[in-house]
Amino acid sequence: MTSPADPPDGAGTGGPRLKLLAVTACPTGIAHTYMAAEKLVQAAQALGHEMKVETQGSIGAENVLSDNDVIQADGIIVAADKDVDLSRFAGKRVLSVGVAEGIHHPERLIERVRSAPVHRGDGTGGGAGPTATVGGPGGGGGKQRGVGYKALMNGVSYMIPFVVVGGLLIAVSLALGGHAQPDGGLVIPEGSFWKHVNDIGVIGFTLMIPILSGYIAYAIGDRPALVPGMIGGWIANTGALYGSESGAGFIGAIVTGFLAGYLVVWIKKVEVPRFVRPIMPIIVIPVVATSALGLFFIYVLGKPIAWVFEHLTDWLAGLTGTSAALLGVILGLMIAFDMGGPVNKTAFLFGAGLVSKNPEIMGMCAAAIPVPPLGQGLATLMHRKLFSEQERETGLAALFMGFFGITEGAIPFAAARPARVIPANMVGGAVAGAIAGLAAVTDSVPHGGPIVAVLGAVGGVPMFFIAIAVGAAATALTTVTLMSVGSGTTVGSAASSAPPTTSTPAPVAAGALPVPGVGEVLSGYLTELTVRQRLVADEKEAAIREMAELLAATGKVTNTDALVATALAREALGTTGLGEEIAIPHAKTDAVSAPIVGFARSAEGVEWGAPDGTRARLIFMIAVPEAAAGDVHLRILALLSRRLMDPGFRERLLAAPDTEAIMRVLGEIQ
Repeated sequence: MTSPADPPDGAGTGGPRLKLLAVTACPTGIAHTYMAAEKLVQAAQALGHEMKVETQGSIGAENVLSDNDVIQADGIIVAADKDVDLSRFAGKRVLSVGVAEGIHHPERLIERVRSAPVHRGDGTGGGAGPTATVGGPGGGGGKQRGVGYKALMNGVSYMIPFVVVGGLLIAVSLALGGHAQPDGGLVIPEGSFWKHVNDIGVIGFTLMIPILSGYIAYAIGDRPALVPGMIGGWIANTGALYGSESGAGFIGAIVTGFLAGYLVVWIKKVEVPRFVRPIMPIIVIPVVATSALGLFFIYVLGKPIAWVFEHLTDWLAGLTGTSAALLGVILGLMIAFDMGGPVNKTAFLFGAGLVSKNPEIMGMCAAAIPVPPLGQGLATLMHRKLFSEQERETGLAALFMGFFGITEGAIPFAAARPARVIPANMVGGAVAGAIAGLAAVTDSVPHGGPIVAVLGAVGGVPMFFIAIAVGAAATALTTVTLMSVGSGTTVGSAASSAPPTTSTPAPVAAGALPVPGVGEVLSGYLTELTVRQRLVADEKEAAIREMAELLAATGKVTNTDALVATALAREALGTTGLGEEIAIPHAKTDAVSAPIVGFARSAEGVEWGAPDGTRARLIFMIAVPEAAAGDVHLRILALLSRRLMDPGFRERLLAAPDTEAIMRVLGEIQ
């Protein structure tokens, strides 16, 4: 007797026996997505099977699998380095691996999927969760991010909209409807229009912590982990539940997210009677995991948090009367540490409680409060290439929130890179607090940020703004430095740190401008002018510079140095060496005036850090303007990636005797 998920008898023994599906996805780009798709299709055809592949690249999902496709499928291969929803594959054999495995071992995957576990729709079977098997044993993901990192980034990506919406609504309501009062901070009159706007913003801010926790848990344990993750995050952020005046904030949410996710994974492994299995993912697992996690946090983790809050308050009280600079440093460090957690709240409430007696202490806190969001927002402007597009947009919102004293605007950055961002925030907070303490800045309302000075609540306004500006600059510089060191680049390596006026545009060679009759491919982005038969460079950085100079011959490159810097910054995020002796460095930068593609061959090959260890002999470089890039570079990458998976195409390209012959081969790219 066979299961409905089993392939038909004789599958693989000859003829198109299996109907297979696949999903390929890569989080940093699109080339690997399409390379894996092409390899899987080629391998299936060679083995006599049918294969349809859905690609989830940066352009979006293409060739989407329909319900009928899934119903008729004998097996599904998921070759991905990011979250893929497996629920639609319930009842089918699902094999989850890293995207590199789809590129390098497609035949092996087709053989393995025939005996893969059946996905039951509760996160078990073919994948223990959306990311649980990615990069794992056999996944081919030796250089890919681990499950923990992907889970954290999943939570951060879902949290960001709540931070932005909640923070901006609160900021706008305070700016337009708030009034400074000696004992009440910035107060919005009850029942007013702006009070209602503020309430909506507060809801967004309240939800961001459970969302962070819930989607961390979801990335680890799939849907059954979502409820315990969210409720656990709410408990972590509600100090009243465990006797603390402050919740555990985003750090507590990260803890509950991981605890919930792995608790659900563990519960799934428990053997239960067959009649109980249908209700496990919707009733048993969520109820058991939520109860266990919630009670554990209240009775075990909550007590230390309450103890820390209480004793930090007593310790700060003992410091009153000591050096103003020292107290400012300590308060600044605490304010910037957990951005709404117990340490931050201890410092804030300590300053707020002394507003009427000692407004200098609140002045130190008020100067440090806006530094984390202002510093992180400034960092995204200083070194744009170190941050994703979503992070750059969040950075602009953080600048706005920082002006209104909303420290939580920096939480998305701290949650994504706690080891780099939190120390950078603390450096800036300490600097701002120390300057404010030395200058005896006062604040007569329990709030912070430039807005309190604008509303007239601050004494010593010039030094207050200097403290904030210097602190934010210190945070930004420290963030950029730590991120650059961690990614293998140096400060100033991105195009954004090298303005176009810092170097002379590369000269246009005589006769280099396009003329009638010159061959062109890829919609005219690649011409004979941007083809080099033999690359001189023998290492990656030199090769990228040589390719940039090749592109500059068209006159479309306004700053060769900036183009090189941007391409190298992209390499720092992950190699563009794709394997199969191919490298496709690419850059989005205003150092070029129009999209352009270059191609060069290397006889000996250039070490590019490719997953399969091969040296790059076929090198394409893509450059598109930042302002008008759209998805041009992604579509060029998709076209190249698909065609380059054909061994015959690569052989013809390597064997072409001259530029004209190379262009004829490249003309096959459609």
